Amino acid sequence: MDKLINVLKSGSIVVPLYLLKSYKELNIELNDFIFLMYLYNKGNNFSFDPNKISNDLGISIKDVLMSVNTLSEKHLIEVKVIKNDRNINEEIICLDLFYNKVINATIDEVVDDSNKKIDSDIFEFIEKEFGRTLSSTEYEIIKAWLDSGNSSLVVKEAVKEAKYNGVSNLRYIDKILYEWGKKGIKTLEDVEKNRINHRKMEEDSVDDIYDYDWIDDDIDE
Repeated sequence: MDKLINVLKSGSIVVPLYLLKSYKELNIELNDFIFLMYLYNKGNNFSFDPNKISNDLGISIKDVLMSVNTLSEKHLIEVKVIKNDRNINEEIICLDLFYNKVINATIDEVVDDSNKKIDSDIFEFIEKEFGRTLSSTEYEIIKAWLDSGNSSLVVKEAVKEAKYNGVSNLRYIDKILYEWGKKGIKTLEDVEKNRINHRKMEEDSVDDIYDYDWIDDDIDE
C-alpha cells in the first residue's frame, strides 16, 4: 500500500473532491481506492494490461489482480471481453458501475441537503409564529424533535395546534408531539385523521348530553 500512496503523492493520480467525498460510501480499503482512482484517470473502457498497470503503480501483478478482483466483487468495475479493430478478443476495464454508484451517491447528498433546508425552515417558522427570536436552548429542543424522527411538517402542525389553543411555548408543543408519538402520528395525514377523530368524539359527547332525559331524572328524584 505504501507504493500506491507514494504514487498518489507524486501527483500521478488526480482525485476529484467529489470522488474523495464518496470514499466511505464505496466501502473499500485505501489501497483499492487509490487503484480505482488510477483506473478512473485512465478513462472508461481501456485495455486491461496487468503488466502495464504493475509498472505504472510499482506493485506486483498479483496485487493488481487482487485489486481488480476486489473492485469487481464490490460491483465497481467490470472486466469485459470485446473484439477490437483487428477483430481480436481484448479485455477491457469498464467503469460504468462505478460512475452509476457515484451519481447515486451525489443524488442522495442533494436530497439530504434538501431535507436539511426544510429542517432549517422550521426555526424561521416558529420564530415567526412566536413573534420573537428563539434562544439557543430552544434551538436544541427543536433540533431534538427533528432528530427523534418528527418531520418538520408535523412539528409545524404541532406549533399551529398550540397557537390555536392560545399557547406559544415549546413545553406545550413538546407535550403535543409526545401525545402524537404515542398514537403513532408521523405524517400530516395522521394529524388530520387525529383531528377528525377528536372532533367526532366531541360531537358524540355533546349528543349524549342532549339525549339525556333530564326531566325524567328529576322526577325520579
